[in-house]
Amino acid sequence: MHIQLLELENTPIYKQLQLEEALLRSTDQNYCIINKGSPPSIVMGISAKIDDVLCRNSLKNKDIPIIKRFSGGGTVIVDTDTIFVSFIFHKSLLNIPLYPEPIMRWSGDFYKKALELEEFNLRENDYVIGNKKCGGNAQYIQKDRFVHHTTFLWDFVKENMNHLKYPKKVPSYRNKRNHHDFLCTLKSHFSKDDFITQIKAKLQNEFTVSNINLETVSQSLLNPHRKATQTLSL
Repeated sequence: MHIQLLELENTPIYKQLQLEEALLRSTDQNYCIINKGSPPSIVMGISAKIDDVLCRNSLKNKDIPIIKRFSGGGTVIVDTDTIFVSFIFHKSLLNIPLYPEPIMRWSGDFYKKALELEEFNLRENDYVIGNKKCGGNAQYIQKDRFVHHTTFLWDFVKENMNHLKYPKKVPSYRNKRNHHDFLCTLKSHFSKDDFITQIKAKLQNEFTVSNINLETVSQSLLNPHRKATQTLSL
Protein backbone atom coordinates (compact mmCIF):
# COMPACT_ATOMS: atom_id res chain seq x y z
CA MET A 1 0.00 0.00 0.00
CA HIS A 2 1.31 3.41 -0.99
CA ILE A 3 1.44 6.64 1.00
CA GLN A 4 2.95 10.01 0.24
CA LEU A 5 5.12 11.63 2.91
CA LEU A 6 5.26 15.39 3.27
CA GLU A 7 7.86 16.78 5.70
CA LEU A 8 7.55 20.39 6.85
CA GLU A 9 9.43 22.57 9.30
CA ASN A 10 7.96 25.53 11.20
CA THR A 11 4.97 25.65 8.88
CA PRO A 12 2.15 27.51 10.67
CA ILE A 13 -0.35 25.03 12.02
CA TYR A 14 -3.15 27.04 10.40
CA LYS A 15 -1.63 26.42 6.97
CA GLN A 16 -1.07 22.75 7.80
CA LEU A 17 -4.70 22.29 8.87
CA GLN A 18 -5.95 24.00 5.72
CA LEU A 19 -3.82 21.64 3.66
CA GLU A 20 -4.96 18.56 5.57
CA GLU A 21 -8.61 19.48 5.08
CA ALA A 22 -8.05 20.00 1.36
CA LEU A 23 -6.22 16.69 0.97
CA LEU A 24 -8.91 14.87 2.93
CA ARG A 25 -11.86 16.31 1.06
CA SER A 26 -10.59 16.82 -2.48
CA THR A 27 -8.18 13.92 -3.12
CA ASP A 28 -8.29 10.15 -2.79
CA GLN A 29 -4.59 9.62 -2.01
CA ASN A 30 -2.95 8.52 1.25
CA TYR A 31 -0.69 10.97 3.06
CA CYS A 32 1.44 11.33 6.14
CA ILE A 33 2.38 14.89 7.10
CA ILE A 34 5.16 15.54 9.60
CA ASN A 35 5.71 19.16 10.66
CA LYS A 36 8.55 20.04 13.01
CA GLY A 37 7.27 23.10 14.86
CA SER A 38 4.92 26.02 14.23
CA PRO A 39 4.80 29.65 15.30
CA PRO A 40 2.90 29.81 18.63
CA SER A 41 -0.83 29.23 18.10
CA ILE A 42 -3.88 27.98 19.96
CA VAL A 43 -5.90 25.28 18.22
CA MET A 44 -9.46 24.43 19.23
CA GLY A 45 -11.71 21.54 18.19
CA ILE A 46 -14.54 22.35 15.82
CA SER A 47 -17.23 22.39 18.51
CA ALA A 48 -15.23 24.30 21.17
CA LYS A 49 -16.25 27.77 22.40
CA ILE A 50 -13.60 30.30 23.40
CA ASP A 51 -15.07 31.07 26.83
CA ASP A 52 -15.19 27.37 27.68
CA VAL A 53 -11.56 26.59 26.89
CA LEU A 54 -9.46 29.79 26.99
CA CYS A 55 -8.58 32.39 29.63
CA ARG A 56 -9.31 35.67 27.88
CA ASN A 57 -7.47 37.82 30.43
CA SER A 58 -4.18 35.99 30.07
CA LEU A 59 -4.38 36.29 26.29
CA LYS A 60 -4.84 40.07 26.25
CA ASN A 61 -2.04 41.78 24.35
CA LYS A 62 -0.67 38.39 23.30
CA ASP A 63 -0.03 37.92 19.61
CA ILE A 64 -1.15 34.29 19.54
CA PRO A 65 -3.56 33.32 16.75
CA ILE A 66 -6.59 31.24 17.70
CA ILE A 67 -7.57 28.56 15.20
CA LYS A 68 -10.61 26.34 14.98
CA ARG A 69 -9.70 23.13 13.18
CA PHE A 70 -12.06 21.03 11.08
CA SER A 71 -11.81 18.03 13.43
CA GLY A 72 -12.97 17.37 16.98
CA GLY A 73 -10.81 16.94 20.06
CA GLY A 74 -9.47 19.26 22.72
CA THR A 75 -7.71 22.61 22.80
CA VAL A 76 -3.92 22.83 22.56
CA ILE A 77 -1.29 25.54 22.48
CA VAL A 78 1.54 24.75 20.10
CA ASP A 79 4.90 26.29 19.26
CA THR A 80 8.28 25.60 17.66
CA ASP A 81 8.82 22.65 20.01
CA THR A 82 5.65 20.82 18.98
CA ILE A 83 5.94 17.98 16.49
CA PHE A 84 2.85 17.32 14.38
CA VAL A 85 2.12 14.00 12.70
CA SER A 86 -1.02 13.50 10.61
CA PHE A 87 -2.33 10.49 8.73
CA ILE A 88 -4.83 11.09 5.92
CA PHE A 89 -5.85 7.64 4.73
CA HIS A 90 -8.46 5.94 2.58
CA LYS A 91 -10.25 3.12 4.40
CA SER A 92 -8.76 0.55 2.02
CA LEU A 93 -5.25 1.22 3.37
CA LEU A 94 -5.86 -0.31 6.81
CA ASN A 95 -7.81 -3.46 7.53
CA ILE A 96 -9.80 -1.87 10.38
CA PRO A 97 -13.34 -0.50 10.81
CA LEU A 98 -13.58 3.22 10.10
CA TYR A 99 -14.50 4.29 13.63
CA PRO A 100 -12.60 6.32 16.25
CA GLU A 101 -11.58 3.49 18.58
CA PRO A 102 -10.08 1.16 15.95
CA ILE A 103 -8.19 4.10 14.41
CA MET A 104 -6.85 5.05 17.85
CA ARG A 105 -5.78 1.46 18.54
CA TRP A 106 -4.00 1.27 15.18
CA SER A 107 -2.19 4.55 15.79
CA GLY A 108 -1.24 3.60 19.35
CA ASP A 109 0.26 0.34 18.13
CA PHE A 110 2.05 2.14 15.29
CA TYR A 111 3.73 4.66 17.60
CA LYS A 112 4.48 2.07 20.29
CA LYS A 113 6.43 0.00 17.77
CA ALA A 114 7.99 3.03 16.07
CA LEU A 115 9.32 4.67 19.21
CA GLU A 116 10.41 1.53 21.07
CA LEU A 117 9.92 3.31 24.39
CA GLU A 118 8.71 0.94 27.09
CA GLU A 119 6.66 3.48 29.03
CA PHE A 120 4.98 4.89 25.91
CA ASN A 121 1.35 3.80 25.58
CA LEU A 122 -2.08 4.77 24.33
CA ARG A 123 -4.19 5.64 27.37
CA GLU A 124 -7.82 6.48 26.69
CA ASN A 125 -7.37 8.91 23.74
CA ASP A 126 -3.91 10.20 24.66
CA TYR A 127 -0.35 9.09 24.15
CA VAL A 128 1.44 8.88 27.48
CA ILE A 129 4.83 8.17 28.96
CA GLY A 130 4.09 6.50 32.27
CA ASN A 131 1.02 8.33 33.53
CA LYS A 132 1.72 11.70 31.89
CA LYS A 133 0.46 12.91 28.54
CA CYS A 134 2.99 13.55 25.77
CA GLY A 135 0.65 13.67 22.78
CA GLY A 136 -2.95 14.60 22.03
CA ASN A 137 -5.09 13.43 19.13
CA ALA A 138 -8.00 14.52 17.01
CA GLN A 139 -9.84 12.78 14.19
CA TYR A 140 -12.19 13.49 11.35
CA ILE A 141 -13.91 10.59 9.64
CA GLN A 142 -15.91 10.76 6.46
CA LYS A 143 -17.40 8.01 4.32
CA ASP A 144 -14.24 6.48 2.89
CA ARG A 145 -11.44 8.57 4.37
CA PHE A 146 -10.16 9.84 7.68
CA VAL A 147 -7.56 12.13 9.19
CA HIS A 148 -5.88 11.31 12.48
CA HIS A 149 -3.62 14.11 13.67
CA THR A 150 -1.40 14.32 16.72
CA THR A 151 0.46 17.08 18.54
CA PHE A 152 3.52 15.64 20.27
CA LEU A 153 5.10 17.69 23.06
CA TRP A 154 8.82 17.55 22.43
CA ASP A 155 8.87 20.51 24.83
CA PHE A 156 6.51 23.29 25.91
CA VAL A 157 6.52 26.65 27.70
CA LYS A 158 4.87 26.10 31.06
CA GLU A 159 3.58 29.67 31.27
CA ASN A 160 1.66 29.22 28.02
CA MET A 161 -0.47 26.52 29.60
CA ASN A 162 -2.02 29.25 31.76
CA HIS A 163 -3.93 30.38 28.66
CA LEU A 164 -5.94 27.14 28.74
CA LYS A 165 -8.78 26.51 31.15
CA TYR A 166 -9.13 23.18 32.90
CA PRO A 167 -11.21 21.18 30.39
CA LYS A 168 -14.80 20.28 31.17
CA LYS A 169 -14.20 16.77 29.84
CA VAL A 170 -10.99 15.01 30.84
CA PRO A 171 -9.70 11.44 30.78
CA SER A 172 -10.11 9.61 34.06
CA TYR A 173 -6.37 9.02 34.44
CA ARG A 174 -5.79 12.79 34.64
CA ASN A 175 -7.02 12.53 38.23
CA LYS A 176 -7.66 16.30 38.60
CA ARG A 177 -4.03 17.19 37.86
CA ASN A 178 -3.28 20.67 36.51
CA HIS A 179 -1.63 21.12 33.11
CA HIS A 180 1.91 21.21 34.53
CA ASP A 181 1.51 17.99 36.52
CA PHE A 182 -0.42 16.18 33.78
CA LEU A 183 1.91 16.79 30.83
CA CYS A 184 5.41 15.59 30.03
CA THR A 185 7.86 16.14 27.20
CA LEU A 186 9.70 13.90 24.78
CA LYS A 187 13.00 15.80 24.88
CA SER A 188 14.52 13.61 27.59
CA HIS A 189 13.96 10.54 25.38
CA PHE A 190 14.56 11.75 21.81
CA SER A 191 16.06 14.55 19.81
CA LYS A 192 13.52 16.01 17.41
CA ASP A 193 15.32 14.49 14.45
CA ASP A 194 15.62 11.04 16.05
CA PHE A 195 11.92 11.05 16.94
CA ILE A 196 10.96 11.83 13.35
CA THR A 197 13.49 9.37 11.94
CA GLN A 198 11.95 6.51 13.94
CA ILE A 199 8.44 7.38 12.76
CA LYS A 200 9.62 7.51 9.15
CA ALA A 201 11.39 4.15 9.53
CA LYS A 202 8.17 2.57 10.79
CA LEU A 203 6.21 4.10 7.89
CA GLN A 204 8.68 2.63 5.42
CA ASN A 205 8.40 -0.75 7.12
CA GLU A 206 4.58 -0.72 6.89
CA PHE A 207 3.97 0.98 3.54
CA THR A 208 5.49 1.94 0.23
CA VAL A 209 6.46 5.56 0.86
CA SER A 210 7.23 8.31 -1.63
CA ASN A 211 8.43 11.76 -0.59
CA ILE A 212 6.62 14.83 -1.86
CA ASN A 213 7.05 18.56 -1.33
CA LEU A 214 4.67 21.36 -0.44
CA GLU A 215 4.50 22.63 -4.00
CA THR A 216 3.27 19.22 -5.17
CA VAL A 217 0.21 19.28 -2.93
CA SER A 218 -0.52 23.01 -2.71
CA GLN A 219 -2.82 22.80 -5.73
CA SER A 220 -5.26 20.87 -3.55
CA LEU A 221 -5.88 24.07 -1.56
CA LEU A 222 -7.44 25.56 -4.69
CA ASN A 223 -9.74 22.61 -5.35
CA PRO A 224 -13.39 23.23 -4.46
CA HIS A 225 -14.28 21.72 -1.09
CA ARG A 226 -16.01 22.59 2.16
CA LYS A 227 -13.63 24.64 4.30
CA ALA A 228 -14.13 24.46 8.06
CA THR A 229 -10.65 25.50 9.27
CA GLN A 230 -10.78 29.13 10.40
CA THR A 231 -9.14 31.75 12.60
CA LEU A 232 -11.04 33.35 15.47
CA SER A 233 -10.85 36.63 17.39
CA LEU A 234 -11.13 37.06 21.14
